Amino acid sequence: MSSCSREFTLSDFDFDLPESLIAQHPTAVRSASRLLDGRSLPATDRIFRELPDLLQPGDLLVFNDTKVIKARVFGEKASGGKIELLVERVLQNNEVVAHMRVSKKPLPGAKIHLCGGLKNGGFEATLLGRWPDENGPLFQLSFKGNQGESPYELLEQFGHLPLPPYIERQQNADHDPDEKEDSERYQTVFAAHPGAVAAPTAALHFDETVLAALQAKGVERASVTLHVGAGTFQPVKTENLADHTMHSEWYDIPLPTLAAMERCRQRGGRIIAVGTTTVRTLESWAKYGNISGDTSIFITPGFQYQVVDLLITNFHLPKSTLMMLVSAFAGYEHIMGMYQHAIAQHYRFFSYGDSMLLERHR
Repeated sequence: MSSCSREFTLSDFDFDLPESLIAQHPTAVRSASRLLDGRSLPATDRIFRELPDLLQPGDLLVFNDTKVIKARVFGEKASGGKIELLVERVLQNNEVVAHMRVSKKPLPGAKIHLCGGLKNGGFEATLLGRWPDENGPLFQLSFKGNQGESPYELLEQFGHLPLPPYIERQQNADHDPDEKEDSERYQTVFAAHPGAVAAPTAALHFDETVLAALQAKGVERASVTLHVGAGTFQPVKTENLADHTMHSEWYDIPLPTLAAMERCRQRGGRIIAVGTTTVRTLESWAKYGNISGDTSIFITPGFQYQVVDLLITNFHLPKSTLMMLVSAFAGYEHIMGMYQHAIAQHYRFFSYGDSMLLERHR
């Protein structure tokens, strides 16, 4: 039975990963990370700076230019109880949507003092209610600073970088978890539009040297924006994949990017997505026709890709929606073979880890 016709369950995307392979720090140089060239099997072990040699003049690289915000902020309720917010999305009128960690959830209208509150150099938040409705999993709040600062400005001043849960840093209100290394390296070199709570990690390998080599090769560049949400780290818990509720993220495709993709098709070039967030953006547009808005697209084996020809991506969590996406792209057996190779060859996994190059399974 082929991978396209069989029924997959959550267990199909599980694998044993030695904890020692979970990258805790980035490589000293971005493009010095490893690249597993999986366009065919057996896969070829390479270094990421070799990427320009693997592409062709006329190809188009599409990046996600979102910027990670300092979305984690600590404070306390009026009662003195400790509280932690992870801002998922910034709305209009100084309002935000956030995850909340607290012993007892406050009621709508409650005031929350963040980083000491207004009187102590911090700022204040008012809980407005649940989001997106009264039974929603997130909370909607209004931020208020001393100088009328926007939520982005307040988070930049008082927030902390929301590193993934598998990167072990001291993260609490009494210790600053933001290492200088993370502030620089958990951000792409072309990050432009603030709003993400997680980096588009496949793009972390690109530096100015690689970008210059790509330009010299005649590879065109374009960008989309998808603000990566915390839901990207949420595990799938239902054995039946159809029962999983996919998280929603906001995206935007600029008109110049649509024009670049059309030129690429006309000249016979290939569209190369840098990261699964770019894939979700481009394939959402192709499937639903919207160049901007929210997407909760859930890509599993059997999905018919319409845009992306090649994919650059990192190594993903077991049982994750991203494992399902790459399996749908390159073929389930192909992906599982690549992961076995990567583990045997001690590749580094997840956000600060190494990457792979995949070709769409036809």
